[in-house]
Amino acid sequence: MGLKNGLSKKDKKTADALEKTEFFIGDDQRHGEDDVDISPEYVVPPDGGWGWVIVVASFFCNLVVDGIIFSFGMIMSHLVVHFDESRSKVALVGSLLSGFYLLMGPFVSALANKFGFRAVTIVGSIIGCIGFVLSSFATSVEFLFITYGVIGGSGFGLVYVPAVVAVGFYFEKKRALATGIAVCGSGIGTFLMAPLTTYLINEYGWRGALLIQAGIILNCAVFGAFFRPLEPVRRPEPEVVGTPLMQRIKRARDEKMRQNDSYASFHSGQITHVGNRVRTDSRCSATELPPMNGGSRQMSALSVNGFEAIPENDELPINYVTSLPSIQVSPSDAVIYEFNENGKPRGESFLRNDSKLSIAHSMVSRRSSRASRANLDGSRPLYRDDIFYSASLLRLPQYAAAQDSSKYHASVTRLPTPIPESPMHEKEESCGCCSCLPLESRHVLAKMTHVDLLTSPSFVLISVSSFLTLMGFFVPFMYLTDRALLSNPDLTREEASILISVIGIANTVGRVGCGALADHPKVDSLLVTNVALTIGGIVTIMCPIMSTYTLLMIYAVLFGVSIAAFASLRSILLVELLGLEKLTNAFGLLLLFSGIAATAGGPIAGKFYDATRDYDASFYFSGVLLLLSGVICYPLAAINRWEKKTNEKLSIQHAT
Repeated sequence: MGLKNGLSKKDKKTADALEKTEFFIGDDQRHGEDDVDISPEYVVPPDGGWGWVIVVASFFCNLVVDGIIFSFGMIMSHLVVHFDESRSKVALVGSLLSGFYLLMGPFVSALANKFGFRAVTIVGSIIGCIGFVLSSFATSVEFLFITYGVIGGSGFGLVYVPAVVAVGFYFEKKRALATGIAVCGSGIGTFLMAPLTTYLINEYGWRGALLIQAGIILNCAVFGAFFRPLEPVRRPEPEVVGTPLMQRIKRARDEKMRQNDSYASFHSGQITHVGNRVRTDSRCSATELPPMNGGSRQMSALSVNGFEAIPENDELPINYVTSLPSIQVSPSDAVIYEFNENGKPRGESFLRNDSKLSIAHSMVSRRSSRASRANLDGSRPLYRDDIFYSASLLRLPQYAAAQDSSKYHASVTRLPTPIPESPMHEKEESCGCCSCLPLESRHVLAKMTHVDLLTSPSFVLISVSSFLTLMGFFVPFMYLTDRALLSNPDLTREEASILISVIGIANTVGRVGCGALADHPKVDSLLVTNVALTIGGIVTIMCPIMSTYTLLMIYAVLFGVSIAAFASLRSILLVELLGLEKLTNAFGLLLLFSGIAATAGGPIAGKFYDATRDYDASFYFSGVLLLLSGVICYPLAAINRWEKKTNEKLSIQHAT
């Protein structure tokens, strides 16, 4: 009763009502559990060791997948003759392969976050192999739409994403070098697969060539087996990664608990703690924490004497989750109630108000359980903000500002929900879109496909540019061989296929060169990309007047180098323009847009050939798209500066 002397009349009435709804929290002896080490674990890339094995495995995965995709033009003319179909219709077979290979990106990322790179890659290689085996028995082009395009493309997508992401997961300071080596597999694969496909068709026919390609694809299962999970390391003294204000809140709370174990005042509400009984009045509300790690989201959290109430689906740095204090209780031992103005309990609920703490039923968990969950989730690759970043981490201001690499890796590792044991959490897991998927997959899929980023003018312009680029990107790969044969009747198909190999070699050299340029602090990555796309568009428009074999060789070199800049610098541009915290979202949406564009570009270019019986219009179409994609992004830097200033002004106005 003495504890009520300092309360107002209204608070005393609330306290009296609480006498009827008290609940008990057992002590540690009740559970018979000892304290466990809850030091958070971080995935710190080794920058070598087994990482170089990952680089080699990724190199060969890119070699197989991209090599087969870019060599489809070698087999397309044979399908046109065999099925007696239009070139535009047959082109859709290859376009579906490249389209689904990109469209699957967000879904594959979600699966990889749950099941790991190794399992996803192995399954993808098996699916791709099955698709090509079935394609060798095709009786129509429509049959190939499903087997070669959809099934084969889906399998390739399952191989592509782990090959891209796994290298960055193992490398930190040497990430640019390691990624550059891995993606060179794409160019080398184009160089090798174009003449190899031509040879296989001449020797075994297109059906036999597809069967042999199926066997080659199955080798990706062997390469995927080398994608060994990276074991996290434990940091013995965890620290809260956040702003100084967060640290002051934590210190003040801990000091208040030490001063008076039986009475605590937190925020605007009153918490009364008598022995094992906990009482709270209606004014108890959540504490608004400032944005963490450069993010813009406000997160509400309450932690009093070990109780935690953190809104579901908010992302928290791993250090924050594992550093919160707790007492050891079972999920059924605690209930927090909300009371009305008359002091009567409203019952259990889970409302998501900004200023009130509604009720969380069983929102406490054992210290060891929470720590183990945080450490497990902290090792999942797609919970990292920088997982799609292909350049050296030294370019990132977040990395430069961190005192050591472990703090940086903890700050960019974000967990979707810190308290999975909550019954309310289980309820949320069982409903909603894609509820059949595990939480680890649903969180990544939702993040990569979140459409709020479409309100950013900078991202919209990047998306339009990428869409135009991918519509014209695959056209030369599909039609350059036939274009050379049409303009040079004396050429053999083997000689014509070398043009695709030249694009592959030029693309390899261009990727290495662009990667080296991007690491230089004075190089404007946006300008390099725009100039490269402009050059690529101009030379493609000029391709119809390059009738000789030598001129076509020059075109292949220029085109290969120009598209290398787009592929190499895309993730760097997204970080520079949108910020690291939006990279995963932006990359996921761009993969979807790119997949749609890749599916449409080839058949449209084929329509021009069907109408004119000449490839000139097809190359004009591709060149104009590439040129436009570069030209419209020249004002992007100014638009991005205006957008950032506008957002800063709105933030200041909102704060005041």
